[in-house]
Amino acid sequence: MSDLSYMDRNVARIRERIEAARRIGGQEKVTLLAAIKYTDAEHVNYLHTALGVTDVGENRVQQLLERWDALDKNDLRMHFIGTLQSNKVKYIIDKVCMIHSLDSLRLAAEIEKQAAKHNLTMKVLVEINIGSETGKSGTAMEDTEEFLEKIGEFPHLQPCGLMIIPPKTEFPEENLHFFEKIYQKFIDIR
Repeated sequence: MSDLSYMDRNVARIRERIEAARRIGGQEKVTLLAAIKYTDAEHVNYLHTALGVTDVGENRVQQLLERWDALDKNDLRMHFIGTLQSNKVKYIIDKVCMIHSLDSLRLAAEIEKQAAKHNLTMKVLVEINIGSETGKSGTAMEDTEEFLEKIGEFPHLQPCGLMIIPPKTEFPEENLHFFEKIYQKFIDIR
């Protein structure tokens, strides 16, 4: 096994930040979700079994499937965090606990269909194109409530929140207003 001490340091640092935010801000429950885009099953298993990270996020269907059998799945919660094509839902529906990128009614209908086949309810986050960027997926901010009403008609989907990826910028603080805007939308809908 390669040197994994960087993982120990990174997870410890992130947990310290989560704890500090909880102490000063009274934050609700925070879930540490490790994005595992470019790693192998050995590293994912180390994160899970040695460091106690139970939630991991994959953004590509093919990589999830390639490492699936080698994962220690005891108490592991796999999330799908990338753009998901409708024709790939059937491959992951019974492997993930949440899809973080529901961006269209077509995708919602396919998740519904596949979840019904497996007799499960899939948790989803609705992806909002907060910056109205062309070429970026997500529903328009002004269509959020109507979109949520429509997916509310699917009995095998459980909307759990909203997800955004703000526009790229040189200074991250420039995007704070997008987070404030989506938080207010979430409060209004809730």
